[in-house]
Amino acid sequence: MNYVEKAKRDVANDVTWNRVAGLTTRGARALPGASVEYVLEKFPIIGWLPKYNYRWIINDIIAGLTVGLMLIPQALSYAKIATIPVQYGLMSSWLPSAIYAFMGSTKDVSTGPTSLIGLLTSEIVEDLEHTEWTPSEIASAVALMMGVYGMVVGFLKLGFLLDFVSLPVLSGFISAVAITIILNQIPSLLGEKNVGSGTATQIHDVFHELPRANGLACAVGFTGIFLLVCLEQAGKRWGTKNKVIWFLANTRAFIALLIFTGVGYAVNKDRGDPSNYLFDVAQVKSNGQEPPRVPSAALISEVATRSITVFVGATIEHVAIARAFGVRNNYVTDQTQEITYFGVTNFFNSFFHAMGVGGAMSRTAVNSASNVKSPLSGLITTAVVLVSIFKLVGTLYWIPKATLAAIIVTAVFPLISSPVVFYNYWKTSLADFISSMIAFWVSLFVSTEIGIAASVGFNVLYVLLRQVFTRVSATPDKRSELAMALDEAHGAPASIPPDTSIFRFNESVFFPNAFRTKSSIMDTIQTHHAPSYDSAFAPEAERNWSVVGEKRVAKLRRRANITDPSALPPIRLVVIDFVKANHADSTASTHLKALMKEIKKYGGNTVNVRFACMSRYVRQRFERAGWQLVDGNEPVVEEEDEEEIVRVYSSVAAAVMAPRYMQSLRGSEEEENEKIAGIEKVSTAGGTVTTMHQETVG
Repeated sequence: MNYVEKAKRDVANDVTWNRVAGLTTRGARALPGASVEYVLEKFPIIGWLPKYNYRWIINDIIAGLTVGLMLIPQALSYAKIATIPVQYGLMSSWLPSAIYAFMGSTKDVSTGPTSLIGLLTSEIVEDLEHTEWTPSEIASAVALMMGVYGMVVGFLKLGFLLDFVSLPVLSGFISAVAITIILNQIPSLLGEKNVGSGTATQIHDVFHELPRANGLACAVGFTGIFLLVCLEQAGKRWGTKNKVIWFLANTRAFIALLIFTGVGYAVNKDRGDPSNYLFDVAQVKSNGQEPPRVPSAALISEVATRSITVFVGATIEHVAIARAFGVRNNYVTDQTQEITYFGVTNFFNSFFHAMGVGGAMSRTAVNSASNVKSPLSGLITTAVVLVSIFKLVGTLYWIPKATLAAIIVTAVFPLISSPVVFYNYWKTSLADFISSMIAFWVSLFVSTEIGIAASVGFNVLYVLLRQVFTRVSATPDKRSELAMALDEAHGAPASIPPDTSIFRFNESVFFPNAFRTKSSIMDTIQTHHAPSYDSAFAPEAERNWSVVGEKRVAKLRRRANITDPSALPPIRLVVIDFVKANHADSTASTHLKALMKEIKKYGGNTVNVRFACMSRYVRQRFERAGWQLVDGNEPVVEEEDEEEIVRVYSSVAAAVMAPRYMQSLRGSEEEENEKIAGIEKVSTAGGTVTTMHQETVG
């Protein structure tokens, strides 16, 4: 009996059991309301459609038409990359935009086939080419598994797992993918026949077959590249001033398709058998959308593991594009919802003989530049693609393969990271440089699956070894722990002004936790501070379509028991305390730069962001990554073309009490576009991790 009583007392006093009981009770009470809220979150259109301004409809129609005209040639081209019949690219493109209108959390993202998904799919098609299944069936099975993985990660909110793929890994990986895609298109561009597979083999065979290249195919292909590049450069130079040039530049792929399809028809229509054509044509064959069919169970099991790499690469690309344009256009994206959409659309789209789909940087940029107002533009894009499927397929038969190759080459060439990017990794962190090189060279010469797995494995191993071989540092004068504790206590300010927020990293900040760090800081600022009067988030600012941001902030303020948001002070000073952060990497540097831009957008250009207690090691990392760090009391004369300077103080108290300085973010619109475009090369996924916590003081 004594044992029973003892057991009862242990259970009654056990902290873990009491915590489990408390969490269970709170969860049961919150379940009904949370369930309804969870379902509503999966269909954002329920929140924003009642607030839709019908004056926006013209913008949405124009944007939908423009993106639809872009999507037709890109869908055909990316299906060619996937080595499936090109008409299946169109069949892959009509449903995603329609679903996005209901489930998307951005107004800008355009979804459909992409070059990255095309290449990763082609590797699986090549592995299974001698089996009983056709290439289009294999691509559909891959899309279905991408959908399954996306729904699991999205519905269970496991997006943090994708944060283990760092920015340097993605730079190397996507650069290798872009080069591989270009190499795959060289035979079509030159009209060469006997070119094998594999990077080394392709390079050898392209030069070996050069004397037997088809001159007419070369003329069509390189003329197409010349036309596309000229229209693109014209758009960059005069597009903002002339709407006709802007439209021609953004629909340049469709224009090239029209011109060279006419050429292909004119010179080949009377030549009978396709073997007698002057150059190869796409020979698109279709009688409209084929009836839906579920991929076979045997094929699904065959591609299940191979599809993981496609899912990881495509999801990271999609989420990064959504995040970038949300920040750029001042609305909040729900990254978990984007992953959920990604899963749902690939799952159901796979029934229509479709390859995998995801967000595309070029179409998203055009959609944004078209001043799109809401995701309803996707319904117009769907209509344009359906018209092409049922009415234009016969005409598309005559598209020269060299023209498709030209469209692909010009589309993916900007994805290759500059050598400067990799040199910056070298300067910032040897580990980041090595991981990027592993991802690049292994993906280029072995396979993309092994490349991304090896580079992520290296990163994880590096993090573990840092913990194993951590060093213990002694202060130069051997002061006691008590004296150091007193110093730290003196570093805290006696009082904190209401317009100030202080954040302390309790761990090193690096690739697994960098995004969560940034998100946590912004959440706290938006919870406890009002936006500046000149901010895009100010109450009197013109309302955009999205209600996600205001709902999120309202929820955070309810949790903080803030009943009167109008009484909140503005944010004028942000201090970030690095006293416990003994390591940082390139990913952390990139996310903290993005954080500073977001703080400026919310609080206005008068906000001061300051660092405190940075170790020499961490400070050197940031300086090698291109940060301009100066000691807090050092006088600085800011010129108009000078980049933002961040002041570093020896203690939090010094950072809080120092005089405020006027600072502003600078940079042309073209530079900003280049930075956003670069995210497709080095994109990261959304989500949360628990290895980093922010402690908010004040």
